[in-house]
Amino acid sequence: MSTLRLSAAFWRYDRTQALLDGRIRAQGVALDCEVLRPEAAFALAFGAAPFDVTELSLSNTLTTLSQGPFPYWLIPVFPSRSFRHGALFVRTDRGINGPADLAGKRVGVQEYDMTAAVVLRGMLRDAYGLDTYSIRWCVGESERTKPLDFPLKQRPPRLDMEILSPDRSLEQRMLAGELDAIISLREPDAIRTCDVRVKRMFAQPEDAERDWFLNTRLFPIMHAIGVKKTLVEAHPGLPLVLYQAFCQAKEMALAELEVIQASKVTLPWITAELRRTRALMGEDFWPYGVAANRHTLETQMRWSREDGLQARAVCLDELFAPGLSGT
Repeated sequence: MSTLRLSAAFWRYDRTQALLDGRIRAQGVALDCEVLRPEAAFALAFGAAPFDVTELSLSNTLTTLSQGPFPYWLIPVFPSRSFRHGALFVRTDRGINGPADLAGKRVGVQEYDMTAAVVLRGMLRDAYGLDTYSIRWCVGESERTKPLDFPLKQRPPRLDMEILSPDRSLEQRMLAGELDAIISLREPDAIRTCDVRVKRMFAQPEDAERDWFLNTRLFPIMHAIGVKKTLVEAHPGLPLVLYQAFCQAKEMALAELEVIQASKVTLPWITAELRRTRALMGEDFWPYGVAANRHTLETQMRWSREDGLQARAVCLDELFAPGLSGT
């Protein structure tokens, strides 16, 4: 039986490394992998879609699928997950002492529809009762990989959204007083330099995230893996083969975290953190598969709808390739 050769694009996570270096191989499949930062992979996937297998934004997938045909099926592999309490930074002179104080404020964000923003808005609504439509959303970092207009033809009637020019970063605008807060996936320089004008919304974000997980059992999904629908039509067993290979690569990464003789990670107490995480979140704290993630997926799909990011309500069964509903 001949080997199926596929092009693939995803980031170099510890949980994908074994696929990149060949220690794990999908049965009957040869992956020609290109390591791309997620934003670069997304720009291609939601454009010309050149790769057979690719990393995808969950939020962008839901929005695109709600508008019509989408060339990829998802497989329930989630290489990027993150709590986002630590991504919200505020000015100290705007009377923002808690999430409710963001009402009426100008909040900067790289993209309104990026998954991190959807997750953060959903958390603020569910946990703190904040009406996220009371915020003026100021959209646009200095570095851009896609158009920043609202992704659907019709904006939600209450959405107050402004597209920023690319001449300055969100942090520069916040320091200049133009923004009251920003959502940033990188820690601002102002935090590292202890600039008194800026603080975290949640002073101890890891504690807030652990408490939120205990209350909700949600570990937000940022990205998934997609496989071309045309390939699945020709090779119906392909999604399961890919799913199993990604699972094996993840298990290899987790096993390496347990090695105490010579740590794979440049952190001194990584095994202690592994024990602490498992005590809170369970043995399989980064689960793949539909069943283990149904609650999280359905919650994030609701958040997407509440943000006005679906032209029609997308169902969970529409996302994943045939044959994977039992994973």
